[in-house]
Amino acid sequence: MQPDSLKQIEQQLNSIENKMLLEVKKRLTLLRKVHPSQFLAAQNMIQYLTFRNEDARELQDQLHIVGLSSLASSESHIHRQLQAIRQRLGIPYTSKDLDACTYEYNRSQMAEKSNRLFGERSDLLMPFIMVTFDAGFADNYALIKNLLQNGMNVARINCAHDTEATWSKMIQHLKRACRYTGLHCKIYMDLAGPKLRTNLINKGKEKGKVKVEEGELVWLADAAKGFKNDDVVISPNERGIIPMLKEGDRVYMDDGIIKGFVESIGNERAAVRIIRISSVKQQIKSGKGINFPDSTIAISPLTEFDRSCLPFICAHADMVGYSFVRTPSDLEGLQQSLKKLSRQPPHIIVKIETPEAVINLPKLLLTGMQEKVFGIMIARGDLAVEIGFERMGEIQEEILWICEAAHVPVVWATQVLETLNKTGIATRSEITDASHAAMAECVMINKGDHTIEVIETLKDILHRTGGHHIKKRFTFRPLSIAENFIKEEPNS
Repeated sequence: MQPDSLKQIEQQLNSIENKMLLEVKKRLTLLRKVHPSQFLAAQNMIQYLTFRNEDARELQDQLHIVGLSSLASSESHIHRQLQAIRQRLGIPYTSKDLDACTYEYNRSQMAEKSNRLFGERSDLLMPFIMVTFDAGFADNYALIKNLLQNGMNVARINCAHDTEATWSKMIQHLKRACRYTGLHCKIYMDLAGPKLRTNLINKGKEKGKVKVEEGELVWLADAAKGFKNDDVVISPNERGIIPMLKEGDRVYMDDGIIKGFVESIGNERAAVRIIRISSVKQQIKSGKGINFPDSTIAISPLTEFDRSCLPFICAHADMVGYSFVRTPSDLEGLQQSLKKLSRQPPHIIVKIETPEAVINLPKLLLTGMQEKVFGIMIARGDLAVEIGFERMGEIQEEILWICEAAHVPVVWATQVLETLNKTGIATRSEITDASHAAMAECVMINKGDHTIEVIETLKDILHRTGGHHIKKRFTFRPLSIAENFIKEEPNS
């Protein structure tokens, strides 16, 4: 490559570095709010988002051609990596000008934070393993001990199910198993959050299910009053949802199996036209999830039931999962509630499962960084329904990159080897999907009859891929998440 080309590369890198420094300076008010130990990580995230606001693909190609780092896999130390390239091009830096957020610093920070959240692990090629408990675990000490001996690092208890008495039994068995085996296991408790579920309140309510057809009109309402006997009327199980909808909004039920859109709204009801039913049994069942991806559902993710669970969680859990978080104020609400209950509250795991949470991810991370340690869960079930299945692969990668830039541990959740867990045989696509779990710090396994086999299969897959996944080369087209963050008011 000609000297002029090298000069052009150097000029582009200089321009990007100046933009990084400027964006950090503009956001010093936000940075001063984070925990002192999180300052370098927060600064690095802002620098990374500044870089990802650019289209760097041509620059990457030029760097690759001349044998320099193309900045891929540099999320955790983006500014220092850029400085290292400039040094190779002959640009001098004083020691005080070099960014302190190095690759080595990130590795030590991520290891420390992951250990604080998930415990310690002997197998460094494996992410931590989180296993979902259900009511059956309350009477099955042997199973819990077996899971512990086969690699379970975190026990997950979902507060949406069972009672404190059942949770207590699970925890007692777990602690007994830990004492017996000498192994350690953290306890993670999921807050239920608002329960947006299909509740049949007219036709089919006795059986809990009703047959519907594509093209049929069904109704969303809080009460069955004023409807005909043959009308299918569904309550979303949380009052006040109907006024938040608008014509044309999509409505998904049962993990996206049923798709409709709001055709009209009026008189405290919404007419929903069913346009797709991806199931042989064409029926709506009570108790299934309902999603409104186009609607702004302005309800608190911290319900009164959640608040009633917090004292138990503070007494027994190491981590608390926060569902349906959308904005920084949502996160601040839980932070404040926990501090009122405990001097050492459980660490918060923020579940990303709505489009708004994806857009607000950088601000959620900065809010979480006000604490010394917290984590992010990519809750792929609801998130896939909300953003569209076709975008899931792209979005989960972006969340991983930005969390890596922020030095925040990630839990990879939902449907990991789920068919294997339920039937004993994995699908081919599940094996491929599971290999991506190596990019997260922790993997969550749902309940099933073959959990031991799932853990063993994960070990096999991740031992084979764990040494390879960081070698993937990504090209840096602009990220919409970065663009939204950079164009906002700096300290908002």
